[in-house]
Amino acid sequence: MAVVDHFLNGSISDATTDKNRFADVFNPCTGDIAKQVRLATASDVDSAVAAAKAAQPDWAALNPQRRARVMYRFKALIEEEMDSLAALLSSEHGKTVADARGDVQRGLDVVEFCCGVPQLLKGESTQGAGPGIDVFSIRAPLGVTVGITPFNFPAMIPLWMLAPAIATGNAFILKPSERTPSVPLRLAQLLSEAGLPDGILQVLNGDRTTVEALIDHADVKAVSFVGSSDIAQAVYARGAALGKRVQAMGGAKNHGIVMPDADMDQAVQDILGAAYGSAGERCMALPVVVPVGERTADELRDRLVAEIPKLRVGVSSDPEADFGPVITAAHRSRIESYIDLAVSEGAELVVDGRGLALQGHDNGFFLGPTLLDQVRPDMKSYQDEIFGPVLQIVRADSLEEAISLATCHQYGNGVSIFTRDGGAARQFTDSVEVGMVGVNVPIPVPVSYHSFGGWKRSAFGDHNQYGMDGIRFYTRTKVVTQRWPTAGRSSGGSFVIPTMS
Repeated sequence: MAVVDHFLNGSISDATTDKNRFADVFNPCTGDIAKQVRLATASDVDSAVAAAKAAQPDWAALNPQRRARVMYRFKALIEEEMDSLAALLSSEHGKTVADARGDVQRGLDVVEFCCGVPQLLKGESTQGAGPGIDVFSIRAPLGVTVGITPFNFPAMIPLWMLAPAIATGNAFILKPSERTPSVPLRLAQLLSEAGLPDGILQVLNGDRTTVEALIDHADVKAVSFVGSSDIAQAVYARGAALGKRVQAMGGAKNHGIVMPDADMDQAVQDILGAAYGSAGERCMALPVVVPVGERTADELRDRLVAEIPKLRVGVSSDPEADFGPVITAAHRSRIESYIDLAVSEGAELVVDGRGLALQGHDNGFFLGPTLLDQVRPDMKSYQDEIFGPVLQIVRADSLEEAISLATCHQYGNGVSIFTRDGGAARQFTDSVEVGMVGVNVPIPVPVSYHSFGGWKRSAFGDHNQYGMDGIRFYTRTKVVTQRWPTAGRSSGGSFVIPTMS
């Protein structure tokens, strides 16, 4: 059986201390074990960090323009391999090839942003801040940094992390999800081909043992994480307790508010794509829709019921498929248990996606689109992140009630409003307590030169992903105050706090 190995010191490597640590990698469309991935030990972490630490100073000393040239070449190589990367990604994740191509592209956008790192690293300066005194600031890299990424975006999220980390002069160790390990490995090879020195990017596949060893390592200066909220909070607490810089992105329960004046044709199509695309396995999916007013709710429900049967669930290579399977049989069972729970809590099961099987792919991890109505805020199925193709309708009587639902939820990743009313949109964007807001945009993921990040239990730490926040996260500021002596103008020492008088 094929084995996915690590990427260490510029090449693929099986050099691990325990040759018997593996995890299975499934083909979600068939349910078969497609390959295995080798898992790193704490000793392997020590070796990778040591190599990264040794290589990082020379890379940091390289001028930013030369580091940018590596990013330019990396960008070109990704563009050349877009189709093969998308096919490889979809074979392990199960998302459609078109969706996988978008996964790669959104990560590529951040690589492109980081091609401008010479401009992004420019500090500030003041000449003549005091008598003969100049002040300037420098953005310096941290050293060895770490990224821990989830299964659902095997290209996008690793690129969100590694591109700004490496462009700013750090070494970076990536621990990708063991469920979707092949694309991160290929990206590492492409970055090496682009001219990245050996040791600056390492890819260590692993599990909890690997993650804890990376967080605890004394030479790791920063940790970036994306995953569930409980684990994000634990990663943040563990890293922060050790004095490390940590950004930890967690779960979500994004709401889409539909006003009575919304363009209902467009809103329904947007909601369908945002709720069921990628089988709902996105932290920016739209699993809750909040129609304002009973007439709006009834119309929205009727339209959704009419459109959902038209959705095509298929294998990842099917160009006509709207979405594919979920990642594992265990995850499908978890999603189904939440559907059961919602019904037991009193929700109305309007469309049931359970029990779906595709001919010739009977063992695939498929689940059809599910729609639940009459969902209440006190239901656990509403409070928790389901992370599957399940859409819940929570009815509201007013815009204020709809805003309160999104604001009071434990998660605060994304939220959207569908309306033609500029005043309602302004009230919504000003008052809702959520990190990323869309107006007639169902998945408001910011472009690469802004930053991605939620509020509340959707994010822990003070810096968001990519954009200028990404540059700030992977650098620290050094401020220099300098005065050059002038012959014959020396003065005596001062014993009071210096001022610029």
